[in-house]
Amino acid sequence: MQLLAVPMASSGGGGITLLLPLILIVGMIWFMSRSQKKQRQRQADTVAALAPGSKVITTSGLVGIVEETDDEYVTLEISDGVLVQVVKGAIGRVLPEEDGTDDATDAADDADATDGPEAEKVDVPDAPGAKADGKVQDAPKLPPTHTEN
Repeated sequence: MQLLAVPMASSGGGGITLLLPLILIVGMIWFMSRSQKKQRQRQADTVAALAPGSKVITTSGLVGIVEETDDEYVTLEISDGVLVQVVKGAIGRVLPEEDGTDDATDAADDADATDGPEAEKVDVPDAPGAKADGKVQDAPKLPPTHTEN
């Protein structure tokens, strides 16, 4: 009796199936490090652009106006005459400059709103129970919180 060794049928592409998860993991790590690098660069640009008079928010939520910048620290005025020194890395973002033209147009709109006879009529669409025609409707009834047997 003679035994013959017959090779087993193999599934094609065995190396590719093992290599694919490794490629995906390396790609995810590269993508995450790339986004962190962009975020660090954006923070460095923000800190480099600091100038006296800029309004900033720190990472802890402190709002102030830049008075002075140093190599490592920024001096912020958080209230009239109150100066705080923080590390440059603590500056979260710079607030955009506000124009004075918005205040002037808002004041003109407020003056126009009180001139006419309809200035007394106030329409509050979000008020509960109020309709646009001024009538009050019944408040919706809530379902009972328990059942009675």
